[in-house]
Amino acid sequence: MSVFGGARAAGADYLDMAMSLSRPHPEQPYAVTGVKLGDEQFAVAGEWEAEGRLALVGIGVEPGLSDVFARYAADHLFSDIDELGTRDGANLVVHDDEGNEIFAPSFSMWTTIEECLNPPVVWEKERGWFTTPPFSEPEVFEFPQGIGPVECVNVEHEEVLLMPRWVDARRVTFKYGLGDEFITVLKVLHSLGLDRTEPVTVKGVAVSPRDVVAAVLPDPATIGPRMTGKTCAGLFVTGTGKDGRPRRTYLHHVVDNADTMAAYGAQCVVWQTALNPVIALELLARGTWKGAGVLGPEAFDAVPFLDLLAAPRPEGYGSPWGMDER
Repeated sequence: MSVFGGARAAGADYLDMAMSLSRPHPEQPYAVTGVKLGDEQFAVAGEWEAEGRLALVGIGVEPGLSDVFARYAADHLFSDIDELGTRDGANLVVHDDEGNEIFAPSFSMWTTIEECLNPPVVWEKERGWFTTPPFSEPEVFEFPQGIGPVECVNVEHEEVLLMPRWVDARRVTFKYGLGDEFITVLKVLHSLGLDRTEPVTVKGVAVSPRDVVAAVLPDPATIGPRMTGKTCAGLFVTGTGKDGRPRRTYLHHVVDNADTMAAYGAQCVVWQTALNPVIALELLARGTWKGAGVLGPEAFDAVPFLDLLAAPRPEGYGSPWGMDER
C-alpha cells in the first residue's frame, strides 16, 4: 500500500499483480468477510479517477490472466454465466542434488500461507461475498496437457473480489490444486503457530515465525533447474452459450518448466506470473488499454491481450492459451 499511495502522490499510474491484504472478521472469520482483498485500494478509486490516473490491480497470472479469461468468456462465449471458477493445478516435482523428491513450493511460501490459511472468499449474486473454512469444497479437477486430475480446494484469492465488479455471474470461486502433502504441511504450520507474522522472541531476537518458514525452504527463484512438470492457470465457466445451449468451458494457459528454463532461464510459475504484467504494460503503452480509477483486468477488452500472449515472437509472446469444452 505504501507503493500504491506513493504512485498516486507522485502523479504516476500504477500496476500490481495482487491487491491490498485482507483481515479476517474478528468474530465470524469463516462466515463473514472482514476487510477484503483490495478494499483499501477500491476505497480510494474515486480519487484516482478524479485525478485521471490508472491503478491496474491484480494483473499477474492468477489474478490477471484468469480475469482476462472472464472478460473474454462474457463477451464472446456465454450469454448467461452460472459460475466463474478459477482452477489452478500442476504436476510439478522438485528434486534435491541426489535426485530425491523434496517439498519445495514453486511460489512464495509466505504468500502461500497467507492465501491458503486465510478464510476463503466465495461470491454469490444472492449473498454477495462470504467466507468458508480453509480447504473447503474439495473437488477433483482434470487439468489438460497431461497434468491430469488434481484435488482442488477453496482458497482466498483476488479473482473472487475482482470478477463480480465487472462480469455478470451467479457465482465466483477460486480453487487451488494443493495436494494432500501441501495441505497437511499448512495445517501443521497453523497448529504450531508457525504461520503467524507477529514476531516472537527467540534467545533475545525478535523473529516472525512465517519469515523463518519461508527462509528455511528453497528459494522458488532457484529451483527451476531441479524442477520438472507443467503448471496450469485457468478459468472454468459454466452457463448458457451464445447459441442458447448449456456450455461448460475451461479456458487455460499451460506452461512446461523445461520450456521456460530453456528459453528464459526462469522456472515456469515465476515466468507465467511475470508474463502477464509485461503484456498489460505493452497494451497500456500503446494506448490499446486505457482508463482511470482503480480497475481490474476485467475492465478491459480481452482480445488484444490474448492475441499478444499467443502470437509468435517477436510480434507476440509465443505462449498459446487453450479452450476445452466439457
